[in-house]
Amino acid sequence: MSINKVALIGTGFVGSSYAFALINQGSANELLMIDINEKKAQGDVKDLNHGKVFAPNPMHIRSGTYEDCMDMDIVVICAGANQKPGETRLDLVEKNLKIFKTIVDQVMKSGFDGIFVVATNPVDILTYATWKFSGLPKERVIGSGTILDTARFRYSLGEYFNVAPRNVHAYIIGEHGDSELPVYSSASIGTIPVLKLIEKNEQYNKDDLDNIFSQTRNAAYEIIESKGATYYGIAMGLVRITNAIFKNENSILTISAHLDGEYGNNHVYAGVPAVINRKGIREIIEIDLNDEEQRLFDNSVNVLKGILAPYFEEVKPN
Repeated sequence: MSINKVALIGTGFVGSSYAFALINQGSANELLMIDINEKKAQGDVKDLNHGKVFAPNPMHIRSGTYEDCMDMDIVVICAGANQKPGETRLDLVEKNLKIFKTIVDQVMKSGFDGIFVVATNPVDILTYATWKFSGLPKERVIGSGTILDTARFRYSLGEYFNVAPRNVHAYIIGEHGDSELPVYSSASIGTIPVLKLIEKNEQYNKDDLDNIFSQTRNAAYEIIESKGATYYGIAMGLVRITNAIFKNENSILTISAHLDGEYGNNHVYAGVPAVINRKGIREIIEIDLNDEEQRLFDNSVNVLKGILAPYFEEVKPN
């Protein structure tokens, strides 16, 4: 019998929301919860176990240490310093790189040989760091990337065109942050290109697309201003990645993946559509970008490389 095992590192808002979504979707057979605050992790374990009678599938939930990661299939990292009001994701780099070095070293010391999924911000930077610190193949280190940005984008476009978000096919790519970009040239509602819909219907306006993207890009700042942190949406995105891995789905998700020539860039992790299955990232999907989109994507990559360069000598901004 195949046992799907997940280790969650960091039981703060994002981590505990991920655990809650994981048990409600019945996505794993075993969940190991690790936190620097051991009492907090133990409390979460008890709380979740008390709800197992209502869960769709039985799940063994326990707290533990890094040594217990040895036989885990996936290690999801949600630990790190939180983004504060007025602070960008990139402001967190210095603090979280140090935290991640300690975490990843200890996980690998256990003998772990599975897949890392990184959610902590700045996620593209920390996913690259996790890949370098772990020594694992790039296919087995995945960042949450722009999976949530894409979901927000699809939701907003669905509201605008009055269709269900799941029938909106559109991507946000690049940095999970201020330099990200929408790919309108290939966006569609069902099979109809968004740009063609706007041309043919007077009730829609191309200027509205700029507002939709601005809402998408600034959503996290607005939520943080309102309630201090974002966690439900990204937690569900992490479960979506988990399901794609465990069910060997070959699903296309906009995650942070290592670019090795794709989109004309390398030595960087950035949000791009990629095929996810049991082995991790099967392949990166290269969308046909127009000239302006390619320019914006290259700029976004350079923003990330500029942050990485002082810490990793092989990274050189274009």
